[in-house]
Amino acid sequence: MENLVVIDLGSNSVRMTISELDNAGNYQTVTQEKRYVRLSENMGDSQILQPAAIERTLTALEEFRAIYSELDHLKIKAVATAAVRQAGNQKQFLKQVKTQLDLDFTVIPGTTEARYDYLGVVNTLPVINGLLVDTGGASSELILVQNRQMKHVVSIPLGSVTLSQAYLESDRVQADSLFAAMTYVNNILNDVWWLREATNLPVFGLGGANRTLAKINRRNKNFLNFEDVHGYKLSAAEVYATLTRLLSLDLAGRKKIPGLSKDRADIIVGGLIPVTLLMRLLDSKQITFSNAGLREGILFEQINEIKNGTEED
Repeated sequence: MENLVVIDLGSNSVRMTISELDNAGNYQTVTQEKRYVRLSENMGDSQILQPAAIERTLTALEEFRAIYSELDHLKIKAVATAAVRQAGNQKQFLKQVKTQLDLDFTVIPGTTEARYDYLGVVNTLPVINGLLVDTGGASSELILVQNRQMKHVVSIPLGSVTLSQAYLESDRVQADSLFAAMTYVNNILNDVWWLREATNLPVFGLGGANRTLAKINRRNKNFLNFEDVHGYKLSAAEVYATLTRLLSLDLAGRKKIPGLSKDRADIIVGGLIPVTLLMRLLDSKQITFSNAGLREGILFEQINEIKNGTEED
């Protein structure tokens, strides 16, 4: 029996899932935690993690450590994604985390992040064919699934935080800014040669921005547990209508929308641009949302290693 601690340090938030695994590979979730740290904030063209963002992140990780240090038989898997991956001061940051918290992070490439997303989704949702879209804070992963197998994958360097800071007003988004952001994203998507293979396929959304899209609609329809978005579906028309509604509001108005965290209100428009454009580009009629992603993918990888007798110490 072991307690598997999975920490996912992203560009906008840091998340932790603790799962209890037995020797047969059965698991039970002990706790899940999330903190908004906005690690990629103001990185700019120099791609340098800023002191305030680093301090917020260290504080969150210290809170996580206070939780998992109470448990026995720990196995910790800590991964960092786009913000740390792109940072010019990556080594200094990782050294600071190690020194202050005795925590070793593995900086994973976007393709590995996508593979974990794939494992998390296909092990929890009935995906046969479709396009998985994980919109993060500073990168987005696209995974084409055919016959439940991962056929193509790409990580593109755009996300809710980076798009918002580069192109969009934090208050009411102006038409010319929106057009510039959409043109930029469209140009990147057009360079993904295999995307046309996903034409008319259903889209599966994960990542904070896409899950927020589901939460807004579930709250609007008065679902009791609006945060439970796993397996929830929206039509393309509902996706477009939600973005249109967000664009009609200033920041104060967006902060009042039920289902939308106040911490995400300034970046939600940028966060929904990738999936909206993808659904239009591919003429996808429906999106299904997944609560499972990177952390669950790491969990299922560990379970497979236990069942195959290849678990690493």
